[in-house]
Amino acid sequence: MSDVAPPTALSEVQLRFLCQDDIENVKQLCSDWFPIEYPDSWYQDITSNKKFFSLAATFRGGIVGMIVAEIKGRTKVHKEDGDILSSSFPVDTQVAYILSLGVVKEFRKHGIGSLLLDSLKEHISTTAQDHCKAIYLHVLTTNNTAIHFYENRDFRQHHYLPYYYSIRGVLKDGFTYVLYINGGHPPWTILYPFEKANKTQTNTSVEAFPSPHFILFLIFYVLSLSRVKLGSHRAQQRTFKPPIPMKSLCRRV
Repeated sequence: MSDVAPPTALSEVQLRFLCQDDIENVKQLCSDWFPIEYPDSWYQDITSNKKFFSLAATFRGGIVGMIVAEIKGRTKVHKEDGDILSSSFPVDTQVAYILSLGVVKEFRKHGIGSLLLDSLKEHISTTAQDHCKAIYLHVLTTNNTAIHFYENRDFRQHHYLPYYYSIRGVLKDGFTYVLYINGGHPPWTILYPFEKANKTQTNTSVEAFPSPHFILFLIFYVLSLSRVKLGSHRAQQRTFKPPIPMKSLCRRV
């Protein structure tokens, strides 16, 4: 394989699923790409277990990139990411977890990573259809290249995970990044409509704001909180009684 990818590399790239004959090659690639050591069972699983979407990008017969993902029910998400989706979604709602996405150094910045990610999205739309509401992954906080790649493709940071990774005996921090699809969204917060409007404005260059109905609701909500707080304060004032009458206090002194 050439040390330098030709400018037309993407047009020559072909996609195929990983198989067990790829294990040794994939082990070497993962060793080059990632600081994490995977057990042999992991390589067996991703090349044989149908629950994994394991796709290779090949150039003239050699693997130059790959993506491994698992589509699973939202109830099977690990505890630290249990709030990726709002609890209002049915229990059979699915999410896609990217375990691995990498490209050979000489073939980066040729669109191969985007091709693999788009292939996962297409697979989701074909198999899970609109039952899958989010694609998520974990990344080292120090991996700025990967972070920029995902942020440029509309993934957003969801969680900071201190000491999430153990790399050669050293604990490292991680992030959870999420891309919401098919109407998926995180648990509702008071800021969510504004965040969604800002995202719409960024993606379409059309000015977008929360609806007037929501703004009106927000105003009344804040006012109602103020009234409750004020009413509670007044009630406390009305019911307050000094524990010791002032005259008694003077006599005791």
